[in-house]
Amino acid sequence: MTLRSFSLSKFFVFLLLIACQSSYKEIDYSLAATPPMGWNSWNTFYSNINEKLILETADAMVESGMAAVGYNYIVIDDGWASYRDAQGNIQPDSIKFPSGIKYVADYVHKKGLKFGIYSSAGETTCGKLPGSWQYETLDANQYARWGVDYLKYDWCGHKKGSAEKIYKKMSKALQ
Repeated sequence: MTLRSFSLSKFFVFLLLIACQSSYKEIDYSLAATPPMGWNSWNTFYSNINEKLILETADAMVESGMAAVGYNYIVIDDGWASYRDAQGNIQPDSIKFPSGIKYVADYVHKKGLKFGIYSSAGETTCGKLPGSWQYETLDANQYARWGVDYLKYDWCGHKKGSAEKIYKKMSKALQ
């Protein structure tokens, strides 16, 4: 690499940093001053999750001392949902979560932890379960009734539309 090409590379990196800094000014970071830390079911269990596993994981987070050092989220990923009822409300798989999602969220909260759940912006999730497409407000209200603190929102099952607009729609519904 010549000195000239090195200097040009540094110049373009500098321009990229300036461009990134200007776009950062438009984003409100107050909701997550630090990265959310905790446990998500996906990487180990995929959609093979259930109520017992989530409750045991919450217990382990506290008993191991992880919660005391800031690991405070328990997030259930794809595999918890089953169908939408006649009013369009998302319903959990009653075999996997016989006591319901609110019970699980309340248990996690009693442990001093925060509870998260997964959905997708598409008609279906990655696991082909009901997604939030055109149900954003209903789902956000359901999550609020259940006591959900965190939403992991994916792009699976989406066939049309602008990701930015669709994610903003869910963001507005959650607010």
